[in-house]
Amino acid sequence: MDSGLIGKKLGMMSLFENNGHYIPVTAVEVGPCVITQVKTREKDGYNALQLAIGTRSVRRVNRPCKGHLAKSGLSSFGFMGEVPVDKPDKYKPGQEISLDIFKVGERVDITGTTKGRGFSGVIKRHGFHGGKKTHGSRSHRIPGSIGCSATPSKVIKGKKLPGQYGHTRRTIRNIQIVDIRPDQYMMFLKGAVPGPKSGLLRITRSKVGQ
Repeated sequence: MDSGLIGKKLGMMSLFENNGHYIPVTAVEVGPCVITQVKTREKDGYNALQLAIGTRSVRRVNRPCKGHLAKSGLSSFGFMGEVPVDKPDKYKPGQEISLDIFKVGERVDITGTTKGRGFSGVIKRHGFHGGKKTHGSRSHRIPGSIGCSATPSKVIKGKKLPGQYGHTRRTIRNIQIVDIRPDQYMMFLKGAVPGPKSGLLRITRSKVGQ
């Protein structure tokens, strides 16, 4: 696998394809991605590149992180993330990875953290249709009976109930790259991707259909 990239989600917009189709796209600011650490299977247990993008005030970076970034020639960063790589010996700290590793029309996998929606009920979290609204019903948005009587007299594991919704790691596979603008460090992906605006995304080459 070639090295991937990390980027910041800017939001959604629309573009016209060459055939005139009007499609929704997600704009992602990708780079410049600078390698801050090369991880190898012998030393770290797996092969990966640690990348940094964006800027941050130097005063907001603690001393351990400053020492870590100094090895790659950086003093501060906005986001940091990892991408898998097959041959880590081809890279070194301080090296910049550009958008040239991808091309328009290629399929990629996008990994991000979904929007956090807090503690939610079963209608919002699982799509339950709810109870009756009239005829004296008092069961409108509650989950309903969940018991198993005397056997096995417990709640089955995995039952759909209220709880924390969102803010989980999700990967959307086989997303098409609609346009790439290297001079602006911009990539446009067809459709929606996980996460809120300014959320960190990991972009890797898709294995679907290979």
